[in-house]
Amino acid sequence: MTEFAAGLVAFVVYFLGSLAYGVVFCAIYTRLTPHREFELIVDRHNASAAVAFGGSLLGFAVALAAAIHNTHSVVEFAVWGAVALVTQLIAYGLARLSHPGLSEAIEENVLSAALWVAFVSVSCGLVTAACMSP
Repeated sequence: MTEFAAGLVAFVVYFLGSLAYGVVFCAIYTRLTPHREFELIVDRHNASAAVAFGGSLLGFAVALAAAIHNTHSVVEFAVWGAVALVTQLIAYGLARLSHPGLSEAIEENVLSAALWVAFVSVSCGLVTAACMSP
């Protein structure tokens, strides 16, 4: 197999793996939050829900990108991807713990609450990504 073909296969494997992780992350995250993200975003056009959920997804994607960049096998990627997922869920839990009424504030479209979740998530994703580097 040529180097290009091997690279293309690796791209497909990591990209599909990332999509699968993204779906799993979204499914778990939306079950973990007391509010219904998609209903708030799609039906009620709640910007705060979009910012909070988008920030959480971005934080996860940053850590997942580091997992792809720093691993040498699909198995390593799978392990570090799981670590990234768990750290993001912990970050959300800590954000909720430090902000009583967070979910209600997001439902009421309070932007400061949404930004808090987004910034905690992105910060966690950046630190997680740095911790994955050799």
